[in-house]
Amino acid sequence: DMAPEKESNGLDNYAFAVKEMDASTEGDSNKLAYCVTDVPPWYLCILLGIQHCLTAFGGIIAIPLILSQGLCLQHDGLTQSHLISTIFFVSGLCTLLQVTFGIRLPILQGGTFTLLAPSMAMLSMPEWTCPAWTQNATLVNTSSPEFIEVWQSRMRALQGSIMVGSLLQVFVGFSGLIGLFMRFIGPLTIAPTISLIGLSLFDSAGTSAGNHWGLATLTTALITLFSQYLRHIPVPFPSYSKDKKLHISRVYVFQILPVLLGITISWLICYILTIYNVLPTDPQRYGYMARTDLKGDVMSQAPWFTFPYPGQWGMPTVSLAGVVGILAGVISSMIESVGDYHACARLSGAPPPPKHAINRGIGIEGLGCLLAGAWGTGNGTTSYSENVGALGITKVGSRMVIIASGVLMVVMGVFGKVGAIFTTIPTPVIGGMFMVMFGVISAAGVSNLQYADMNSSRNIFVFGFSMFSGLVIPNWIVKHPDAIATGVVELDQVLLVLLTTSMFVGGFFGFILDNTIPGSKHERGILAWNKAHEDDSSNTLESGEVYNLPFGITSYLSSSSWLRYIPFCPPGVPTLLDGSGTDTNSIHDVYCHCQHINPMCSFIYINIYKQDTSCLN
Repeated sequence: DMAPEKESNGLDNYAFAVKEMDASTEGDSNKLAYCVTDVPPWYLCILLGIQHCLTAFGGIIAIPLILSQGLCLQHDGLTQSHLISTIFFVSGLCTLLQVTFGIRLPILQGGTFTLLAPSMAMLSMPEWTCPAWTQNATLVNTSSPEFIEVWQSRMRALQGSIMVGSLLQVFVGFSGLIGLFMRFIGPLTIAPTISLIGLSLFDSAGTSAGNHWGLATLTTALITLFSQYLRHIPVPFPSYSKDKKLHISRVYVFQILPVLLGITISWLICYILTIYNVLPTDPQRYGYMARTDLKGDVMSQAPWFTFPYPGQWGMPTVSLAGVVGILAGVISSMIESVGDYHACARLSGAPPPPKHAINRGIGIEGLGCLLAGAWGTGNGTTSYSENVGALGITKVGSRMVIIASGVLMVVMGVFGKVGAIFTTIPTPVIGGMFMVMFGVISAAGVSNLQYADMNSSRNIFVFGFSMFSGLVIPNWIVKHPDAIATGVVELDQVLLVLLTTSMFVGGFFGFILDNTIPGSKHERGILAWNKAHEDDSSNTLESGEVYNLPFGITSYLSSSSWLRYIPFCPPGVPTLLDGSGTDTNSIHDVYCHCQHINPMCSFIYINIYKQDTSCLN
């Protein structure tokens, strides 16, 4: 059973004992139920894995549905379901890659809205505008070669652009350039970037929730009730063990599954209201979108098994305008992801990510975009901020849960019917969930300001101006897209994409102002930021436990001294907690020397450094 008093390992002690740790891990009431390296029981992994899938589901499924308008697929539900299956499959694959070989934090990968904007901008160019007949349901024959060529040619152009654009991310990650870039990024850049991810989605959340405010409010209220008011109330469950036989164990089910419980109850209520026709059957009437039978045809049409494969829509083609636009999205995605890594580490009880882990994370994300382009999702992949928010609510930071999510998403991609079932979650329920999630993301961004001196008028100006600009400029550009006319079409598109991305505008102003307006490192929060995000992480053995490569790859690599200079390889030689840089052999010598003098000394050594005791023999 899930007992908070479970045996703790070194990482638990680190997460719960270190004073500088995030407030979410302080005090009994806010302790994590499971830390990043812990393995919860298998049934809990599956349940929480489903919850993470559901959390990401709104974002993942929205992307193919929005793209289908640009791809002329509005009236082809079956192809839409294939796109949904493909994006689930690739998201699962990329999640497994990221958690196993990338950043190694419990962070889910999924389709990215940062690439959706340049993709839609590209598809709105004159050469890719949809023919008029594809907009008329009566004229569309979804099986005709002509129609198939119309949407597949657009998809192939999108695929090629994404694959070429993703190479920049692969290069920046694996070459370590992101680490160099991050030297200039402090709390006053990260805070507006992350906050604006949540704030810029207010329209999306409002539109979804606005389809039926009653059911959206119910979903929000249930998630709030479970995650905040009832989180300390254990629910008795019958359980069995060899020692106690059949007994009652108390599980903090509300703390662990608030999102899943909230969505399920609201979904069930929508289903009952649909059966009894309480909700209107007329598409024009308010509340119609809350019905659970709107996508019933996809359910019946979807095949039981579908196997997405690279190049399933044909050979990708490359367009310069597309690539340049995608590059702008990729840059935004990288900045967002670095912020997500730090937020994820804070919320999952892990030490802050060291440089080699961030390099690997960004590189693997680039690889994920490459795979997404090859498979033909019409999108890339990025770290999911929504799921970082879910970590903060559930207090379960185990990466095994995200591995379970990755496997589940691959399964959903292969079983066509499984993905189709989830399409029946009503839009207002997803909107209600977004209200909570995006709020948590916005607050997680603002929490980075704890490192900076917010009594300083300089910092208040930088943060305030960055946030406000990040809301004002994109809002105006969206309403006046023709205002940008440099005479160079590609440049127009790049500027349009950059200036309509809130987090890019906010992060850009934060970055420029913070690095040019005079201010001490202490005032800017750089000293406190570096202490939390560099010094600690590079000098703790717990960091190795979380971020080193799996399957003994790190110890194999550490045998070659030159490999430690590769930007994405973990340092092969662990360092002492005081940062003195003493290598393993000399630590071992100290141990062997001091165990002859004082057995207590060797006892402390074994427990702190967990080193080899071969010299006892």
